[in-house]
Amino acid sequence: MNIVFLDGVTLGPHTRLRAPGLPHRLVSYGHTAAHEVGTRIADADIVIVNKVRLDALAIERAPRLRCIAVAATGTDNVDLQACRQRGIVVSNVRNYAVHTVPEHTFALIFALRRSICAYRDAVRAGRWQRSGQFCFFDHPIRDLAGSTLGVIGDGMLGQAVAATGRALGMRVWMSGFKGRHDQGALYTPFDNVLAEADVLTLHCPLTPDTQHMIGAAEFAAMRRAPLLINTARGGLVDEAAVGPALEAGQISGAAFDVATSEPPPAEHPLMALVDRPDFILTPHVAWASEEAVQVFADQLIDNVEAFERGLSANVVA
Repeated sequence: MNIVFLDGVTLGPHTRLRAPGLPHRLVSYGHTAAHEVGTRIADADIVIVNKVRLDALAIERAPRLRCIAVAATGTDNVDLQACRQRGIVVSNVRNYAVHTVPEHTFALIFALRRSICAYRDAVRAGRWQRSGQFCFFDHPIRDLAGSTLGVIGDGMLGQAVAATGRALGMRVWMSGFKGRHDQGALYTPFDNVLAEADVLTLHCPLTPDTQHMIGAAEFAAMRRAPLLINTARGGLVDEAAVGPALEAGQISGAAFDVATSEPPPAEHPLMALVDRPDFILTPHVAWASEEAVQVFADQLIDNVEAFERGLSANVVA
């Protein structure tokens, strides 16, 4: 069984990828460029892939290919229709980030709500010594207790974030879908959440319906100047509108762990904001605690072993 991992470096240096419990030959590449895909998977029975694109042409040129184990939850980099036509099983990794993403989300919320980065930078610049007293108050500090947390996305991660918010004494509103008002009493209409949230956090997939679900019009409707947190997907927010919203005071801060282009080029609109005290950009690492990535890697091999035994595990196509 020939197994090829196209982008093994995405698992990080501290993760142990155990050998599958089946007769096999594993070749793992750190990175694979688009023009290298066809050659590298030509004789593969199983391909493991995180972000490398597997389009219909690449799949067609791999006659032995029987299984694609996606080292991620999202599978938009794989042509699922081409796989269905060939009978190729596609699996993904699920529910490994139930602690790490909510923790990262609240790390970003705390950092902005209490101006942690701004105060750190001020101390580094000598502001404390110049203050002439035991403390200084250059940047706002706000408690979370008693504030309103708006959560967009009610999956496992959104629910975990909501539970943490409640534990911190926050009033939690689960947002209904944009444009919908028929989802029942457990959901607050999207427009109401925009208007009343003190913190707005995104935990939904990127689909045609959620693309740019927050843009200039939505920022203008945010009456309480909330914090905006996106640890979900680049493209949920119109990134070009974030800077103007910060400048206009429509939001009091923003933190992103994702971008439409990763890594973002120097001219990307979020890169223009990285020196602001009210903005934080982290490099898509909300998922990547050492504990979570090891669970992730173990589940990835579990999927490969289940396929070989003829079982269904996390199959998406």
